[in-house]
Amino acid sequence: MGTLKDRLNDDLHTAMKARDELTTSTLRMTLAAVGTAEVAGREKRELADDEVLAVLAKEAKKRRESAQAFTDAGRPESAAKELAEFEIIDRYLPTQLSDEDLAGIVAEALTGLSGQASMGPAMKAAKTAVAGRAEGGRVAAEVRRQLAV
Repeated sequence: MGTLKDRLNDDLHTAMKARDELTTSTLRMTLAAVGTAEVAGREKRELADDEVLAVLAKEAKKRRESAQAFTDAGRPESAAKELAEFEIIDRYLPTQLSDEDLAGIVAEALTGLSGQASMGPAMKAAKTAVAGRAEGGRVAAEVRRQLAV
């Protein structure tokens, strides 16, 4: 099995052959975001799978937030399109942790840390332990909850 970027390219070609316009356009936008991330900085480089996952998570978050904004603005057609794009991107992301699993992982990561003053080191430890299996907002909320105890 190749890299995640290779998988995205292969799936793009499959969608193009199947004339699946939504999947084709979504994967093209996603690969464009990956390409932008590759040329960011001083010189072009190939992204590792974990970096590609970070780009995919960012793109998925954009779609989810856009869908919510369109829903709030009374534009259900646009919201549905954004949610459909989110579902396509979500296929490539790892499954999200449940609240109980997240609480357990964060509790292990926070061993020896307490109080709101240690929020920075606590977040760093928790994000490393979670490794992209939960959104940053959920991780931050759980860290705050556990540090306040």
